[in-house]
Amino acid sequence: MKKLIRLSDDSEIEVGLSGTHNRQTIMLPIAKKSVYNQEAENLKLWGVDPELGKHFVEGLTDTFQVLYFDYEGHRFRYPNPERLTPENIVIDFLYIADEMNVKNFSYYGYSWLALVGLQLAIRSNRLESLVMGGFPPYEGPYQEMMIVTNKTHMQALSTQRKGIRQPEGAWNLDNMDWENIEVTIDPRVTKQFVTLYQSLADFDDRGIQHKLQLPKLAFAGEMDSIAYGENFGNVTVDMVGLLKRNRRELADLGWDVEILRGSDMDHTKAMQPSSVLPLLKPWFMRHLGIQKKA
Repeated sequence: MKKLIRLSDDSEIEVGLSGTHNRQTIMLPIAKKSVYNQEAENLKLWGVDPELGKHFVEGLTDTFQVLYFDYEGHRFRYPNPERLTPENIVIDFLYIADEMNVKNFSYYGYSWLALVGLQLAIRSNRLESLVMGGFPPYEGPYQEMMIVTNKTHMQALSTQRKGIRQPEGAWNLDNMDWENIEVTIDPRVTKQFVTLYQSLADFDDRGIQHKLQLPKLAFAGEMDSIAYGENFGNVTVDMVGLLKRNRRELADLGWDVEILRGSDMDHTKAMQPSSVLPLLKPWFMRHLGIQKKA
């Protein structure tokens, strides 16, 4: 079943619900739409699955009901520059669940959509379990990301003033050459991520851990560390390093922590279905009490 849902900013997002209705539901806001032809070939060069959303949904619907949509793609098409805050995103996600008649659900998000999952968990009582990929739940790099997004936004404004046109299709932000890149993204898109991280500037993810009384998993790729160049603040966003450094504290707080091994397992590789599903599916099955089929 698919449905167009009108969000709080009056934009419409396509949402799907797949699988048997009496099974536990997993919310997947990372379900990018499939692309084909030359665009698909370009994504493959970056190690990106051009049918990422489809493969995640198909990989889970034999066991779970899956509530899926492409929130990042939606916000590239319909930017919400002044109002992309945790509060408003949580409102959107809970409204989507309500409109699809889903009361309680588990959640999987990656990168900034992982931190949204953390916000969803502490702002509602509807999550049954939480998986955060590519963004640590403890001592997360909020300040570093605020610097990077601010610099990215300034670059976008500069290239807009120069009259440089944005290329067709969404950019793969994880694979940019941060020393030499000229940002041509729509400044309205970059501004919304400035808004997001500014609204999290005072957020203390250590002080909210007692609220997370549910099964929870955090993971990152072994090589998930990005060093940004001078034009982007000279900061390093070390997702995997933060997970490793706080692994003991996270375990004491009830988190399962996994590092996806491989010399190529960077931020992009560690979000692909082929990398994530072998971890994600058995973890959900174990923590939601689902037995393997004989």
